[in-house]
Formats: sequence, C-alpha cells, structure tokens
Amino acid sequence: MSADTTSPQLETASRTSPPATSDTAAESPGRERLDGDTLLAMYRTMVTARRIDDREMSLKRQNRIFFQISGAGHEAIQVALADHTRSGSDWYYFYYRDRAFALALGQTPLDHLLQAVGAEADPASGGRQMPAHFGDRRYRIISTSSPTGTQFLQAVGSAEAGWRAKQLDGLRDQIEAFEDDEIVVVCTGDGTTSEGEFWEAMNTACNLKLPVLFLVEDNEYAISVPVEVQTAGGSISNLLTGFPNLKIIRCDGTDVVDSWEKAGEAVAWCRSGQGPALLHAKTVRPYSHSMSDDERMYRPAEELESQAARDPLLRTRQLLLDRGIADEDQLDALETGIEAEVGRAADEALEYPQPDPSTAMKWLYSEEVDPTSSDFDTEDAPDYADDRQLTVVDLLNACMRDEMERNPGIVVFGEDVADASREGALEEVSGKGGVFKVTHGLQRKFGGTRVFNSPLAEANIMGRAIGMSLRGLKPVVEIQFFDYIWPAFHQIRNELATMRYRSANSWSSPVVIRVTYGGYLKGGAIYHSQTGETLFTHTPGIRVILPSNAEDAAGLLRTAIRCEDPVLFLEHKHLYRQVYNKGRNPGKDFMIPFGKAKVVREGTDLTVVTCGALVKRSMDAARVAASEHGIETEVIDLRSLSPLDMDRIGESVKKTGKVIVVHEDSLSWGIGSEIAARIADDLFPWLDGPVRRIASMDTWVAYAPQLEQVILPQTDDVLKGIVDLARY
Repeated sequence: MSADTTSPQLETASRTSPPATSDTAAESPGRERLDGDTLLAMYRTMVTARRIDDREMSLKRQNRIFFQISGAGHEAIQVALADHTRSGSDWYYFYYRDRAFALALGQTPLDHLLQAVGAEADPASGGRQMPAHFGDRRYRIISTSSPTGTQFLQAVGSAEAGWRAKQLDGLRDQIEAFEDDEIVVVCTGDGTTSEGEFWEAMNTACNLKLPVLFLVEDNEYAISVPVEVQTAGGSISNLLTGFPNLKIIRCDGTDVVDSWEKAGEAVAWCRSGQGPALLHAKTVRPYSHSMSDDERMYRPAEELESQAARDPLLRTRQLLLDRGIADEDQLDALETGIEAEVGRAADEALEYPQPDPSTAMKWLYSEEVDPTSSDFDTEDAPDYADDRQLTVVDLLNACMRDEMERNPGIVVFGEDVADASREGALEEVSGKGGVFKVTHGLQRKFGGTRVFNSPLAEANIMGRAIGMSLRGLKPVVEIQFFDYIWPAFHQIRNELATMRYRSANSWSSPVVIRVTYGGYLKGGAIYHSQTGETLFTHTPGIRVILPSNAEDAAGLLRTAIRCEDPVLFLEHKHLYRQVYNKGRNPGKDFMIPFGKAKVVREGTDLTVVTCGALVKRSMDAARVAASEHGIETEVIDLRSLSPLDMDRIGESVKKTGKVIVVHEDSLSWGIGSEIAARIADDLFPWLDGPVRRIASMDTWVAYAPQLEQVILPQTDDVLKGIVDLARY
C-alpha cells in the first residue's frame, strides 16, 4: 500500500491567502492582513491536530498503538508561524508537540497515524520511531528525535551551511538548493531551554547572525517541573536580553491573531539577515505530558481549570464566531467532518503492515556507497610521487589538502584548527593549524569560510556538523582530545549515529570526526591519555577507524571522507611523529577499505591481534620471541575496529591455533573481550589454547611516569604473553 495514493487529504492552512476584507482582518506589519479564509483554514488544521491526538489516545487505550504524546494547547502558535514560512524551502527542526505545524506544512493525518501504528510506510521513520517524531524530506522537516535540546545546534548548523554558501560559490553548488532569504525554524518547549546546548546554539547563532528562528512553546511545565523551577525568574526570554543581534518577541501562543502578527515580525527579522529571533509563545497543556503521565498528581484543580479556559481551539472557535466568519452550525459540521476523516485515516493506518523483521538492520549505513568494498581498495596500487618519508601528521594533512581540492563541499572546523581566526594576522604569523599541526596551512590555502575555529564546546562542534551534513556539506571536524569528547557523545550516539536509521534513509549525516587519543606520553595523565574506543564501537551506525602508521592513516582518512557514513577517526598522539611509522605519500586516490586488517608480520606458532600504538610493541615482542625463544608470531594490525575483519583473524587463528588480543584501553570490557568472544564462538575447533588478552590495568593513566609505565601495556607484557601461551 502507498500512503501517497490512499491517504485522505485534509485541507490545511492556505499557503496563499486571498485578499483581506475590512471586517475580518487583523493588521500585521509588512505583510498582508490575516483574512477570514486563512483563519478558518488555520482552525481546520488546529482541530485536525487535536483530533489526531484524541484518536491516538483511544488507540493507545485499546493497545493498538504503543505510545502517545500530544501537541494539544500548542496549535495556534504553530499554524500561525507556519503561515509565514515556506514549506519545502525553509528548514524545520521540530519537537514532539509540533503536530499542527507539520500538518500546516503539508503532512496528512495518515502520515502521523502510520507512525503511531509502527507501519513500514511511516514517512518519517519507516516504523522506527515513536509517534510525534516528525520528519519529511518533502517539506524539509528534519527527522525529530527524542532527546530534548539536540535540535538547537543542528538547526544552527543547517543555517550556517546556507550562510557559508553565500560567501563561496563552491559551497553554494554543493548544498541542497536554497534561497538567499531562507530561514531555519527550531522549536522547543520551555523546559528544554535548560539544556546547555540551547545556550551554545544561541551563542553561535547570534555570533554569526544566522537566520534561525527559535520558537519556545512555553506551557509552563517540563513534565512535572514548573517553569519557575526550571528557569531563573520564570522567563527564558528575559534571560536572553543580553545576546547581540537577537530579536526577542513575546506573544500569547493561544491567541491565533497575536501569534500570527508576532510570528510575522520574527520571520521578517530572520529573512532580513539581521540575526536570529526568539519567539516566546505562552501556551497551555490541556492534556498531561504524555499518556505515561497524570498531571493531576502535581497540578491543582484550579490551575487546570484556568488553563482549560485558554485552550486555543476554544479561543479560535469563538474568534470565528465573533467575527462572523462562520456560525455554530458551520463549525460543528467542519469539526464533525474532520473527526470522521481522522477516523478513516486511523482505520486505514491500522491496515498497513509493520516492517518485515528481515529489515531490522536496514539503513544503519549507506546502501549505495560501501566503504568496505573494492571500490575503496587501491592499497595495492599506490602512486608514490617521491621517496620522502613523511610522518602521520604530514600525510593526514596532505590527504585533507587533496580531498578539499577534490570536493569543494568539505569544511574543516574544531578548536584551534584554523591558522588564525583573525585572518589579517596571517601575513605576520606562521599559523597554528591545530594543537598537533595536523590542519596547518589548510585555512591559508582554502580560506576561512571552509576552515575555521569553533568555540571551546564539543557538542557545538558536533551539532553544527550534523546540521551542515544534512544539507550536503562534508564536515571533517576535530575533537582536540579524546578525553573531552564526552560533551559531544550525546550528539554522536543519539543523533549522528541514528540519523539514517531513524529516518528510514531520508536523511543522513556523513560527518568525519577526527580525534586524538591514547597514552605513552610521559605526563599525559588522566585527561590526556584516554582511549575508550569501545563506547563508539558499541554504537550502531558509526564506523570506527584506528590507523597505526602514516600510509594507512592517509588511505583510511581518504576512505572516511569519501564514504557516506559517519566515521570516528582515531589518531594516536604518540604515533603522530614517530620515525618507525613514517611512509611515502601514496597519492591522491590511495584508499584502504574499512574492515580490512593487515598481517604486518607472518608467523606460524601464535597470532597477536592488535592496533594503534600496540602494533609497534607487539612487533618488537614478536622479534624477541623469535630470536630468543624460537616462537614465530603472526601480528595483525586491525586498522578498522568497526567493521572488524574477522575473516583475516580467522585465517590466522586457523593456521596458528593460538591467539592473544593486545590493545591499549583497560582490560575489562575492552575490544579484546569482543574479539575473544567472537573467536570462541567461531573458531573454537581450531584453538589449541585459551584466548588471552593483554591491555591496560582497569584504572586511569596516572601522571607519574613510573605509574604510567606499569598501567599501560608494554613490550615486555606482550612478550611474556606470547611465551606463556606458546608453552600452553
């Protein structure tokens, strides 16, 4: 069945209003007046949204859907703002109460009810997300997720993509078609403004004067927590008055006329290029937070009665009667007809099948571009320009230079990655280019529009990158130290990794995240020595890559940039400028596919599976084991952790019969545990001994060199492991 051909089409707010008449119009600065036909269309959309809520609640009680959360009380401000925006041209980041907004942009009741029943035909998520998680590429509604507040920085990133594209034709050609006066609308409840990412987004939007319209739908409660407990002084708009370039507008979000007038001001401000706007709309919540909540437990009856009197449906209906736009019988007939149409849409939705169980793994990654395929394997045909031996830093930098020339849609940003934010200083200084100089010279060559510094805020980097990538740019961002990636982890795990999956392949975010990691620094201590890659390999939808030498780093980074999946690219600080892992520049098309491990030492007696800084230590241990003990050890450099090359591991284990997994992170719950489990599952018949692991102690890396030495795995630890297992 096809939702596009069978859905009942309910009329929503008209995108082009007929001329206003003097007896039914309200004045709005700089725009046509709000006429009676438009008011009636808005009311139709508002009632439709409420009836969908009601029908979902009924279906939930019948156990025919599995969750419900309503947008009741927020309908007026949503339809009012929608009437000023351009569906399919502007960009929208909703939250779970924006049902009327989505309908006003063009979605149908069936679109929403298909999500409620978990249908495969659900246009927002293909049965992967809860109801009220709106998304629709036709109307540029970005996939809505459950975490509150993650949408702010992504909205800023999407606006920034257009802002940067205006400055550089090469970028303009890369992003999805846009208009010079487009805006990005991002919606939130009052409670979510307590999230730090709201403030990070506001800071960047104001700093760059981005056309972002922040709609705060303030119903005075975050589930059970009232606004005065959430927000100092009880008003988010009062707290924001010091932000430059921010237009703050307040309105009664239950009054459709006031909402329409104020929304027009906010949209006009954003389109004018003067900066972002905050539209603070006071709304109500006539139903509980969700069907899992009972607000009577924390809101007294008098308060509930007071808010019921402000219900926007009641107020808008009375407005239509007072102005003579419709009479009681006409409105009763309209409401009855809408209820029947929503009922038919619900019945139809229940007939749609849920996704086939065989599709459970579908859309975790791109199904068109496969970075594990031979298309990305040119490893055996490097194009060496000369014999110069270059460091990991040198070849990473060269790879990014080549790829930025090849793809004008690549933008590079993060903390300290630019040569100098004040570009006038470039004539007098050598330029920074990152703490480890990996991005040195990129800004000087490609300009500050494509290579730029971010605030010191990791979530800011990731959220903006997601928003840019959704529009077609290719962000290659840097998190300066792995130890500080955790503020960005929320955006990475819940947003970046889930985007393609949760939107049924409608949206994707192929961001490359470069991160320095690891110890062996003598003084790195707790906060400059962390590894922790398993927290990302345990995250579906992210590729995790970890090179050990310069040529591999170049080939794997090129694959990361050219593929269509999000990639965490781990760069070991200790390996950046070592002599032993230098390599020649393998050329502009040198690529290594993901999931392809490499045998870096042949052996017959025992296999060591390792990666990163432990490759060199394992090789050293293997040489000593051979020369002093006659043990020939095969050493495998994984290079790619997710996907993992179990085929190469299996070939080696079947040959040697014994295996040790050596890695830098803590022993317990590290990658060694997963690899050992897979070997036990798949290769048990070929094993002649236990699967052993060598890794760091289950503690933090300490500052004192004597402690660091014993905490991190050393060559002698690997040697002892090889000798002990060989004797088993």
